[in-house]
Parts: sequence; C-alpha cells; structure tokens
Amino acid sequence: MAAQDVAAQEGCLFCGIVAGDVPAEIVRIGRRVVAFRDINPQAPLHVLVIPRDHYDNAAALAAGDPEALAELVEVGADLAAGQTDSGAFRLVFNTGAETGQSVFHAHGHVLAGRRFSWPPG
Repeated sequence: MAAQDVAAQEGCLFCGIVAGDVPAEIVRIGRRVVAFRDINPQAPLHVLVIPRDHYDNAAALAAGDPEALAELVEVGADLAAGQTDSGAFRLVFNTGAETGQSVFHAHGHVLAGRRFSWPPG
C-alpha cells in the first residue's frame, strides 16, 4: 500500500500517536519518523520507530519511502548508541499477522540493553 495523500489512516493507533491524539512516551521526533517507548518492553531499551506517513508494513515503507526507512534505522541506531554501553541493538520488523504484527502501520522495534539469543522466539 502506498502512503495515503494525508498522513493518517482513520482508526490507526500509530497514526493517532503521530497526530498527538493518542498519548505515548515520545523519545525522538524526526523529519519522517517518530520514536516512542513500547508499552510492553521486552528489553531495557524497547522503542518503536514509525514513519509519520501510513504504510501497512516495512515492505510497503521500503517501496514507498526508502528515505523514511533509512531514517528509521538511523534513529534506532542513535537511540541504542545513546542508551547502551556498546551501542548494540536488535531491530525487528514484523510483517503480517502470522509474524506477530498487531498494528498495521510500519514500525521497527529497537531492542537493546540485554543479551539476545538466536533464533528469536
């Protein structure tokens, strides 16, 4: 799905956060992205970085606005570097309900501050 002509899609939780209509603990506002703390953190640092414009998933974001995807990754790396000793982080994109995507607005989970195993659960 390409971005809509407006920045929000009706009923989208993350569009509501971008618009300021839904409360969130915002940690960074960029030109094309917004980052906020996950409400159910899975690591000492667990931040969601989302594009301001609505794309259903990471693949749609990559096709529709690769510069926003690049900014998303850059913001994630910067947050991890500023909040961990090593700067190491995991960046997770779930695309589709069967992979765990529950909000269908592209978002990257930035996780850091603990050791992670492979493969992820």
